[in-house]
Amino acid sequence: MSAPATPDKLTPGTGRPPLSRDNSTGSPNSLQLPSPIITKRTRTASTSARAMENPIVTGTVKSFSRTKGHGFITPKDGGDDLFCHISDIEGEFVPMEGDEVKYRLCAIPPKNEKFQAVHVKIINLTPEVHHRWEE
Repeated sequence: MSAPATPDKLTPGTGRPPLSRDNSTGSPNSLQLPSPIITKRTRTASTSARAMENPIVTGTVKSFSRTKGHGFITPKDGGDDLFCHISDIEGEFVPMEGDEVKYRLCAIPPKNEKFQAVHVKIINLTPEVHHRWEE
C-alpha cells in the first residue's frame, strides 16, 4: 500500500496526486477517453427511439470479425459501408461475408453525420457453414 501524497507531491494547481502511469503502455491509467463506438448497451434511449423510426433497409455483409466484435455492411442502395457492432446482431448465427441482412440506421454521435447499422438480422445465408454464437 502506498503512502498518502504529501503537499509537496501534489500536482500544482490541482491539489491532487500526480497521475500514475501504467508501466506496460506508458499511458495514464486514470485517464480513459470514451469510445466513439456506440454499442447497444451504451446507446441512449432517445438514440434508440430515433433508430426505430428509420425504415428497415437491406445490404450485404462486407466483413465481420467475431474476435474484434464488429464488421461492415455494404448497403444495397449504394453509399458508404456501415459499421456494425456485435451487440447489434440479432439471431443465432455469426454473420459471414456475403450474407444478406436487414437493418436500421442509427446516427453516430456527436455530430450525427455518419451512421451505423443496428437491429441487424440475417435474411439470406451464404452456402458456407455458419457458426452459432454459442460455439
